[in-house]
Amino acid sequence: MENSVLKNVKGTKDFMPQEQMLRNRIRRTLEEVFEAYGCKPLETPMLANYDLLASKYGGGAEILKEVYRLSDQGERELALRYDLTVPLAKVVGMNPEMRLPFKRYEIGKVFRDGPVKPGRFREFVQCDVDIVGSASMLAEAELISMAFDAFDRLGLEVYIEVNNRKLLSGILQELGIPEDRAGDVMLSLDKLEKIGVAGVQEDLRERKVDESLITAIVSFLQEGEMTLASLEERFSSALVQQGIQELNQLFAYVQGAGAAGDIRFAPFLARGLGIYTGTVYEIFLQDQRITSSIGSGGRYDKIIGQFLGDGREYPAVGISFGLDVILTALTMESVEHDERAADVLVVPLGTEALSLGLANRLRGCGIRTELELSGRRLKKALDYANKERIPFVLIFGENEVESGVVVLRDMREGNEEAVPLTSIEQRLSEAITNR
Repeated sequence: MENSVLKNVKGTKDFMPQEQMLRNRIRRTLEEVFEAYGCKPLETPMLANYDLLASKYGGGAEILKEVYRLSDQGERELALRYDLTVPLAKVVGMNPEMRLPFKRYEIGKVFRDGPVKPGRFREFVQCDVDIVGSASMLAEAELISMAFDAFDRLGLEVYIEVNNRKLLSGILQELGIPEDRAGDVMLSLDKLEKIGVAGVQEDLRERKVDESLITAIVSFLQEGEMTLASLEERFSSALVQQGIQELNQLFAYVQGAGAAGDIRFAPFLARGLGIYTGTVYEIFLQDQRITSSIGSGGRYDKIIGQFLGDGREYPAVGISFGLDVILTALTMESVEHDERAADVLVVPLGTEALSLGLANRLRGCGIRTELELSGRRLKKALDYANKERIPFVLIFGENEVESGVVVLRDMREGNEEAVPLTSIEQRLSEAITNR
């Protein structure tokens, strides 16, 4: 095969064992947290009908630019899913008997033909939790509590920015922004922290927003720090007041629950997708090693009902964690992640069949065990264990068989002890626990 084709497609990568073990640990940690909150697992196909993803009730024009389109041999128009939310809406519609509220989590690959940067790929794994069938702010509070819990277990310090699309939409209405331009203006305002007021002004011009509207927006942005109280005093529309009321209720729930975490009100946070109808939030690292968000979500009360067109309402709220960007954050830490595939290497010295039986005994006790398969000399087998970070080696030769023992070697300390075969499981479990 030519070397020119031995390369990855742009925006994809191979995860070698050391890195993949860390990804698996992240995934297992998230699954444990999700299940601790009573969420049920779900898996949906990566392939979808293009019309489903391109629905006007989906992610909107911005996301459709990044959709990978394809067709099958029956000339059906298909696409690779760009998120896990639209497939969830499809599942709810296909299962009308489903009991609500439905709390589900799904961890799976999604695809977006977008910009590539550290921690952002075109094929990546999303870890989503959604609650369908609850209009209560308690649902948002639970997801935010879950996020702090998850990142605490992963050892990452984060803060969460929160806003409400009703509040932002109401402000734009009172500033005179017509409804058909509100989406563009929101996308510009969403960049305020990164590009500043002048950058927003230029971005609005590029989006061909009327100069009079740009002047009103820039004037508003220059008024200084905005709080919920100041916005409540300035804007009187029902939409603004409702958005503020929902945010106040959310903050009260989170505070009342004692959820430890840094939550910040961000009045111009909009999130790019047009599906959001209420609360929106994004999660960032405290130390800003990665400036893009490492998790996000929000409330989307209309999309499922609009998709299905059955006259029912399906209030919903979700949160998504980016596995690969979390991996990038963890690997940028100075702490060494001691990921290993096995806790012990069994080295047979002329005792291959008995050693396989010994390895299986250990595996039956939940001890991750690798059996030396290459017939290497003992020194080379020990070198291999060191390089693979395997902390213990069991040396099992004919002399040990005759004596009814096995030699346990601690690779870190370099010492050895003869352990009776009848008690090796217990002794090894103790050694691993104390490591």
